[in-house]
Amino acid sequence: MDVISLLAGEEERSWQGQANCKGVDPDLFFPERGASTREAKEVCRGCVVRENCLEYALANSEKFGIWGGMSERERRRVRRARALERRQAMENAS
Repeated sequence: MDVISLLAGEEERSWQGQANCKGVDPDLFFPERGASTREAKEVCRGCVVRENCLEYALANSEKFGIWGGMSERERRRVRRARALERRQAMENAS
């Protein structure tokens, strides 16, 4: 089973068939704590749907694994930065 197969059955993602990870062992994207994420991120590096994958993970608060080339810690930083931007935009609008 690959990462794309794991995603099947949930909401439709038209981008999934174009993903570089199609056919790759999902264990690569869900490494043990402290294990290297380098190989998974390398698979993501040139992926044409990397942004779609990342946005899916952000929208669904994925807590584990490499999505769109980012770890959960990296995605957490993106979420915080976006929340700060939204707060600042709201403050500037009022």
